[in-house]
Amino acid sequence: MEFPPECFGGTSMRDVSLFGEDAGHEVVLKGLLNRLSLDSEVPVRITPLSVTGGVTRVHYELGIFLRDVEKGKLRMPDLIVVATDGNCKGYNARRQEIERVAQPYASLLDLIVYAIPDPHIERWLLADPSAFKTVLGRGCDLPQEKCEKNFYKQVLAKEVRESGVKPILGGLEYADDITANMNLAAAEKNDASLGRVLGELKARFNQWKAQQ
Repeated sequence: MEFPPECFGGTSMRDVSLFGEDAGHEVVLKGLLNRLSLDSEVPVRITPLSVTGGVTRVHYELGIFLRDVEKGKLRMPDLIVVATDGNCKGYNARRQEIERVAQPYASLLDLIVYAIPDPHIERWLLADPSAFKTVLGRGCDLPQEKCEKNFYKQVLAKEVRESGVKPILGGLEYADDITANMNLAAAEKNDASLGRVLGELKARFNQWKAQQ
């Protein structure tokens, strides 16, 4: 849920363009961005531009978007968030893949924040058991990092199911509520990849706040 400028005393809104592999990246990143927006009192407008089709699609759509922004065909956003799962390849390897796409557009590189869950985005929703309990009535377990495909999708759905609720969307339907209630400091300690992107995003929001 995005908050209108009226909630922040009419403060000007910041535009965030979001690229991700799938719906999981969209809902979790939107939840985190809206949480930081509310915490910092800086309103944002989030525009998902590529959130289906996997990594290859993200790279393709990002390249087209950056080209069109640089040529003035599209309005320049205040921030570009690019999210792809680490899949145990590691942050640096995944970031380098994205940087190869973005490198030709040097004037836009400073706008990009790399959101790279390692290994998978669903793990971020399990990073704070207290938030999970607030939303679903019971805490959750955060397994050690596993690289198996769909492992964390299955864990998230299982944890939701064991709370007595049917996970219609595998648990992703609770992303907004979980991120809204998340103890960010605790979550950052429990998942290093989440801590990395939250650190970068907080710095951006703090910069915007100082410019108000």
